[in-house]
Amino acid sequence: MNKSYTFNDYISMINSQLDSFIPECTYGEPVVCDAMKYSLGIGGKRIRPVLLLEFCRVCGGDVKKAIPFAVALEMIHTYSLIHDDLPCMDDDDMRRGKPSCHIKYGEEYALLAGDGLLTRAFGVIAQSDAAKENPLCGIKAIAVLSDLAGVEGMIGGQTVDLKNEGRKASLETLEIMDSLKTGALIVCAAELGCIVAGADDEKATAAVTFCKKIGHAFQIVDDILDVIGDETELGKPIGSDGESSKSTYVSILGLEKSREYADRLTREAVEALEIFGDEANLLKEIAGMLINRRN
Repeated sequence: MNKSYTFNDYISMINSQLDSFIPECTYGEPVVCDAMKYSLGIGGKRIRPVLLLEFCRVCGGDVKKAIPFAVALEMIHTYSLIHDDLPCMDDDDMRRGKPSCHIKYGEEYALLAGDGLLTRAFGVIAQSDAAKENPLCGIKAIAVLSDLAGVEGMIGGQTVDLKNEGRKASLETLEIMDSLKTGALIVCAAELGCIVAGADDEKATAAVTFCKKIGHAFQIVDDILDVIGDETELGKPIGSDGESSKSTYVSILGLEKSREYADRLTREAVEALEIFGDEANLLKEIAGMLINRRN
């Protein structure tokens, strides 16, 4: 089996590479490239790229060859956050304890920075060594990322969210929305990691199952933290869901049952890792970290 890495090892790998994948501005004032770098660099858990790299590793792949895929996925996630924060969407002034992209650079440049990250992500994969050595790997990865970031995935979930603003959504609607809006890119991490590694169907299915479960649990914990979290730790205001009458797991199930639901999903996620044996220890740690997080 390949060399093992810690969570912090992966964070260092990813953070050290992010800026290198943003092109230098060729024409005029480099404000958009600066805004792209700013939003990529203001922190975050890097859960999606870490999962991608670790699934590549446990499936026997070369982690270093998977780094461009991990960066591309983080670019997609970051673009979605830039756009989510815009006044036409969630209208949030803070992101991870710092000014949102549109507050620092203006709405027009934030919009373009998000677009820039979105489009750049596909080029990063296409130009990667893994894609050059195995074009089918690149084609599969781009297709998966396109689907799970698009109207069949994250954008579809955001649309359901917008359509249900101010309404009392059912638990079923909430689960569909979150499986797309939040869960799709987490599942994408599993799929891309397995594609780079050339994983067999059994391992790929286990990886996707794990990510579906922890993605669902992640959103439930997010809803819980919006009620009981600490603004300083979260880096954003709490209670916004309640103020906007937004349907959440807490508003539908209550705090206790929401916590029980998240705990059950996490146990099921860990069970899906059995096929990887002891190589799944870091993945189990990540599941525990997500369910017990405070931000």
